Amino acid sequence: MNRRLFALGATTGLLGLYLPQLSLAASWPNKPIRWIVPYAPGGLSDTSTRIVIQKLIENTGWTIVIENKPGANALIGSEFVAKSAPDGYTFLTVLAAHSVNPTLYAGTLSFDPLKSLTPVSLVGVTPLMITISNSLPVKDLKEFIAYAKANPGKLSYGSSGIGAAAHMATEQFKMKTEIDMVHVPYKGSALALQDLMGNNIQVFIDTPPTVMPQVRSGKIKALAIMSHRRISSAAEVPTLLEAGGPDLDAATWSMFLTSAGTPKDIIDKVALETKRAISSADMKARFDQLGLEPFGSSPEETSKFLNAEVAKMASIIQSKNIKPE
Repeated sequence: MNRRLFALGATTGLLGLYLPQLSLAASWPNKPIRWIVPYAPGGLSDTSTRIVIQKLIENTGWTIVIENKPGANALIGSEFVAKSAPDGYTFLTVLAAHSVNPTLYAGTLSFDPLKSLTPVSLVGVTPLMITISNSLPVKDLKEFIAYAKANPGKLSYGSSGIGAAAHMATEQFKMKTEIDMVHVPYKGSALALQDLMGNNIQVFIDTPPTVMPQVRSGKIKALAIMSHRRISSAAEVPTLLEAGGPDLDAATWSMFLTSAGTPKDIIDKVALETKRAISSADMKARFDQLGLEPFGSSPEETSKFLNAEVAKMASIIQSKNIKPE
């Protein structure tokens, strides 16, 4: 009898701990949701977030307020969400740099980018594109690789910053092709693109929406899309394999996360509504404009994807001895 009473008391105690979460999830949301974008307005993270959130609002009637908290390779906004109450009222959008930060800044952060944040849904993926200055005496990818090998260390490539998707993709490309180029990090893609057109750097890898207007105006050359298939927004640009390059798939991506400890049913609900928003017919054209392939994955699928990306980026950072600025 005593054992039965003890078991009943223990069960009641556990229910007492769990019921507040159940009631919270059942009544959620009953106030505005804060959605943090750790980048400046107008970029891929900001734009993709805003179009998906607008659809979420239309579908659900939720009140969602987007706030930009840029800086430190997305770490300022990420830390804000990581240290927010895990009550389902603070979410975050990150790009591929999120998979770099745990290794690049290991031991220097006041929060753990992986343990303090929980993946919700992968929003979209966009392959990166290799572009070069018009001043280089090459007409395609094969000629470029041959030229770079013949001139080791004489070419420089730009990126939107150390640890950015473009930086990591270029390092992967260098490893695969065994070429040597000097990295010039910039504070954003616009400055790097300007210097590419001015031949201050010779190579720049970035997203198709960033570089294609200058490619089509003849100011720079596009050599290949770093994907196994062409994309509709730049159908004239061959894949790496089609252009005679290495078998390499490099992309940036957009992902939704929230504070670790947020009730699972809230996370599942947001993931489901994200998938429903992204899957709607009118969203396809918006994603095509951004060069994004829409996803909308479950939290479990998103975690698996993120863990694989973190492992891949850690291997590159360690093998190339990449250090933060």
